[in-house]
Amino acid sequence: MENTTKKGRMRAFLERKGITLSPKVYFVDAMGAMALGLFATLLIGTIFGTIAGYIPEGNVIREFFDNLKIYSQGATGIILGVAIANALKAPPLVMFSAGVVGMCGNALPFVYEGKTITAGPAGAFLCVLVAVEVAKLVSKTTKVDIIVTPAVTIGVGVLVAMLICPAVAFVMYWLGYFVNYATTVMPFLMGILIAVVVGIILTLPISSAAICAMIGISGIAGGAAVAGCCAQMVGFAVISFRENKWGGIVAQGLGTSMLQMGNIIKNPLIWIPATLASAITGPVSTCVFKLECTGVSAGMGTCGLVGPLGVFTDMGFDANSIIGVLLVCIILPAILSLVFSEIMRKLGWIKEGDLKLEL
Repeated sequence: MENTTKKGRMRAFLERKGITLSPKVYFVDAMGAMALGLFATLLIGTIFGTIAGYIPEGNVIREFFDNLKIYSQGATGIILGVAIANALKAPPLVMFSAGVVGMCGNALPFVYEGKTITAGPAGAFLCVLVAVEVAKLVSKTTKVDIIVTPAVTIGVGVLVAMLICPAVAFVMYWLGYFVNYATTVMPFLMGILIAVVVGIILTLPISSAAICAMIGISGIAGGAAVAGCCAQMVGFAVISFRENKWGGIVAQGLGTSMLQMGNIIKNPLIWIPATLASAITGPVSTCVFKLECTGVSAGMGTCGLVGPLGVFTDMGFDANSIIGVLLVCIILPAILSLVFSEIMRKLGWIKEGDLKLEL
């Protein structure tokens, strides 16, 4: 009875401080915010850099886009810290101080086998989570809050970075290396595996973009991830057209297939068509067109057309990349998903209204 009372008091205390200890808050809300932070800095900076590459040097317009790239990408760690802290509903002083923690966790360098590596977004994510939740405990508890709160936030965050980021950097380096290398050795098998797994993660309430950025996915492995994400988004948009019309095409095809999660819980079978499509388009990407993409772009799919744009950023515009993107990202997922879904409707596995969204 006494232990129960103590647990209740502790829970009430944490709630007053805004600490929920919720997996949803940490791994859905915070990770989703991190993906937006990556989009607003690293990804958009990469796009600016690609545009700059097509402008002759010495041109003021080229200089303009080069500056956009440099300062967008340079702000990545800071924005990650603020974005994650915002998702955790941190008090203002904690949130602003978290920018320093994010910068440190993202960019603190370590030398491994003669190479300088960093923990990247994964490091920023973990350091900011710990620093923000600890800082909430001291926020607004003293008369010198303006000094204590930033000092605790930054101090805890940098300490955590120094303690865990070397291990995180090592794990992320080798995980990314394994995925990227294995895909070059076994493009067919890995094409299926990456496309299916990353595509499923995209539809789940987890950020596939953040995960792709964390492990540093690149090359044809990134292309397979794009294929899987596009298959989910385009697939659900097409097979639900009779229920959701053009609003569903836009919301899912250019927004997110995550909108279908409620319907998937009611009838998991509706997930099969898009997932089967991704299992086909993945190896088509890796073995036929050898599409390439890097990091956060690989986990975005057709959301704002970021996935296809990421492919063009890495490969440029040529016949192979253009035809590959059109087929792998749009045409094949649409046709394959529709065929599979119609078969399942004939079998009675998918019924009228199973894919209806409240738009």
